[in-house]
Amino acid sequence: MAVCNRFRATYSRTSIEEQFQAWDEIENTPRFNVAPTQPILTVRSESGKRKVTEMRWGLIPSWASGVTFSNFNARSESVTTTPSFRDLIKTNRCLIPADAFYEWQKIGGVKQPFAFEVGDKELFAFAGLWDEWIDPQRRLVKSCTILTTEANSLVAEMHDRMPVIVPREAYELWLDPDSSLQEVLALLKPFDSSSMHKYPVSTTLNNSQNQGPEVATKTEIKAPAQGALF
Repeated sequence: MAVCNRFRATYSRTSIEEQFQAWDEIENTPRFNVAPTQPILTVRSESGKRKVTEMRWGLIPSWASGVTFSNFNARSESVTTTPSFRDLIKTNRCLIPADAFYEWQKIGGVKQPFAFEVGDKELFAFAGLWDEWIDPQRRLVKSCTILTTEANSLVAEMHDRMPVIVPREAYELWLDPDSSLQEVLALLKPFDSSSMHKYPVSTTLNNSQNQGPEVATKTEIKAPAQGALF
């Protein structure tokens, strides 16, 4: 299963302004089941100021001949050599705010989703890359991708990879186009598992069409069949 193909974004505009020191007039509606190809909010640097921009989740390179759906994640280990990302890592970095991401585990015959949070439902940011593409109707499309890395000990119970989470103290380094590539690449590592926790949520999350708060509700899971692992 793909890593980081769903996340939760239930933060307020005020929290975005306070944590990222970024402003815009974009309305933000709490979202509990964000999926690839949907519009999401990003924070990027523009002329020395941080700006909140809505982008399509699923990066379409500027040189692409058509829409692709496979670039909602980018592997950190190959980001400097993959054609879609090797130039963007130098100049087009962004932060993608979230307050949880989801991973799945097969328990018995059920694909059980789990929410992974930082601290006490804290707002955090994925490391992202963005690009601009002109569609056949000559419309400008801004799109982005989330960088992934090897899983920390908490996520590794379900998946061998996890999204890159940028620490608050590194926001400026990540967004600054003048940061050295060496410093930027050093941020592409697993987040501290001791600062995270996980819990099972409703299996209604499995359908990306389900968008209400009930999909993110903490739930109890039935005792697994013998030999199943949590």
